[in-house]
Amino acid sequence: MTARSIVLTRGPVTGRAAFVVAAALAVLGGCRGGADVRPADTVEPDPVDGGAFTVAESMLDTWNTIGKILVRLDGVGYEGRAQMLGLYVVRYRDERFLIRTRALVIEAPGQGLRTRVDALGPQGQAIRSAAAADLLQVLARRVPLEVALYRQPVKLPPAGKSKSRPL
Repeated sequence: MTARSIVLTRGPVTGRAAFVVAAALAVLGGCRGGADVRPADTVEPDPVDGGAFTVAESMLDTWNTIGKILVRLDGVGYEGRAQMLGLYVVRYRDERFLIRTRALVIEAPGQGLRTRVDALGPQGQAIRSAAAADLLQVLARRVPLEVALYRQPVKLPPAGKSKSRPL
């Protein structure tokens, strides 16, 4: 079964449910290798890619930070989110679209974590509108400055101690 062959049996899907289904299908359809990546320390928007940018942080920390920024921005309507898909549904300048975060593959030893942030239209297509590009520019400036405020610490067990218990 492919993402395009899913059949809904509970009647027509409208409004918000259709938007979430379309976004999920777009994300599933985009799960393929060969992502265009930029160096980890680059956070400048790329106008050719609709303002998308890469930040040198984990996906979870980037996603959390974007959410905190979005709810505080004037003119941004926060409509929903899907953490497992890395999505926020927003309305900005009378336009509805998705802000997507996705982890990038570590291509070389010592490279570090990187996350790509871009905007998608209601059907999951790449969007290059002025509103989406402007919002992405704001996020590109603010995420690197604010991510440390919302970073989730990773707690590892002490070295040498085993969590396994004898049977």
